[in-house]
Amino acid sequence: MSSPQTKPRDDESTPRSDGENETDADQHGHDAACPVIASIEQIGSQWRLAVLHELLDGEQRFNELKRSTDANARTLSRVLDDLGEMGFVERRIEEDSPIATYYSLSEKGESLEPVFDEIECWAGSWLDEDALEK
Repeated sequence: MSSPQTKPRDDESTPRSDGENETDADQHGHDAACPVIASIEQIGSQWRLAVLHELLDGEQRFNELKRSTDANARTLSRVLDDLGEMGFVERRIEEDSPIATYYSLSEKGESLEPVFDEIECWAGSWLDEDALEK
């Protein structure tokens, strides 16, 4: 009786005929260095996209972003920190009373505007009305 074979997880590797190891992801042609996948991993979450899209209209305070994106404060704070660390968003603190924090797109973030324009154009052509309303 033979034992059942299990498929390796993405983080496990299997030997190849040339002596190298091949991950499950490599077997399916998914190269982690693919620029499209790498880009989507940086900006592709619902909240990151929502914040980036809102900031295309210009600098906004935290509470303005919170209202316009419907994100809770914890999520928005985490997303803004992540986007800041990746260089998409800049933070400006105004020390006057009351202290206010403003967020805006960096040059890198602003460079996404044509990408959003193209996605909106594609959505207008290919997504039905129900999908656009969600």
